[in-house]
Amino acid sequence: MAAPMEVALVSDAAGPLCNCSVWELHSGSALPGYRGGNSGPRGLALLGGEHLLGAQLGKSYINVWELQRKDQLQQKIICPGPVTCLTASPNGLYILAGVAESIYLWEVSNGNLLAILNRHYQDLTCLCFTDDSSHFLSGAKDCLALVWNLYSVLQAEPSQIPDPRHVWSRHSLPITDLCCGFGGPLARAATASLDQTAKLWEVSSGELLLSVLFDVGIMAVTLDLSEYHMFCGGMDGSIFQVDLCAWPVQRDRTFQTERENGKVFKGHRNQVTCLSVSTDGSLLLSGSHDETVRLWDIQSKQCLKTMNHKGPVTNAFIVLAPANMFNPDGKPSVPLPKFSKHLHGTESNDEQGSEGVTLRLGLHQQVPGTLGRATWRRPRRCTRRCTRRGKR
Repeated sequence: MAAPMEVALVSDAAGPLCNCSVWELHSGSALPGYRGGNSGPRGLALLGGEHLLGAQLGKSYINVWELQRKDQLQQKIICPGPVTCLTASPNGLYILAGVAESIYLWEVSNGNLLAILNRHYQDLTCLCFTDDSSHFLSGAKDCLALVWNLYSVLQAEPSQIPDPRHVWSRHSLPITDLCCGFGGPLARAATASLDQTAKLWEVSSGELLLSVLFDVGIMAVTLDLSEYHMFCGGMDGSIFQVDLCAWPVQRDRTFQTERENGKVFKGHRNQVTCLSVSTDGSLLLSGSHDETVRLWDIQSKQCLKTMNHKGPVTNAFIVLAPANMFNPDGKPSVPLPKFSKHLHGTESNDEQGSEGVTLRLGLHQQVPGTLGRATWRRPRRCTRRCTRRGKR
């Protein structure tokens, strides 16, 4: 039986001709891509091995393709504002999207908008699920990374505000990327920030396990499957390899490039935007604003292949190719429903739409006049002319 094929899914900000290109990982050969629109950073995701989601760059909707129908959009998920990040649960049941400082959660089976979580103070930058879909993580420009228990979010009453399981506030500048290892709620998660640090956390306890200081801002972070190494992409184009099994154990470390021989990948000429490791842990895929995607041999730090693009690379990650991707006769087991724009199917009139959103945003946490929150709205001024005007 042939081994599963690994492919690289790549998107750039070049234009609307090709939203996502597909490359066979080991040969570097280009495969048919997905056309229509272009996805923003952290805005490309596979849904259940049957659909591809792409958050249109700077637009208020998410493009959806069936994996085997690369030349035709199936539908668009309309959102209340530009989508800044996007992810889908590994079990294929839920979709998360960041819109400004709010997290939108949809159920895939019926298209219902289940919750709008508004605990960040500035725009979302990244979202990811644990491998068992039990928790998800969010990072934003407010320097916070939050850990959410999905069950707690789903079970919360409409009048209740679900709290995140952990609030990680050890970064001093915006969060740029985050990733989660294996182990469900027992997994470890990594966060990257413009404050020139990458941090490793324990999801179950929320404890900070490791903080590494670099001499440049960190734009991307990933772990290999065995979690022996953490890879961090810098603003100067360098990629740093951090050993997680180094001895002696130090929670706070400084990565000194001149002393870390053989632990830096050099080749990109601009900031690294995305990183991904192959399933066997031998290859590293990187995307950059220098309009290239590079494939590296991790052991030797040599660049094996360079794939040129027409614009800054916004997404690049390695996946095992789903069967439907190359089967022209394949179809999704269940067609996607139309996704709702309002909580609990509320109609889109001013009063009902406002009430449906307000119940989940938590007005009791908002102080009138506080900036950066979308939970409080000033009373609408009356624009109607008084019918008694001019009458005595």
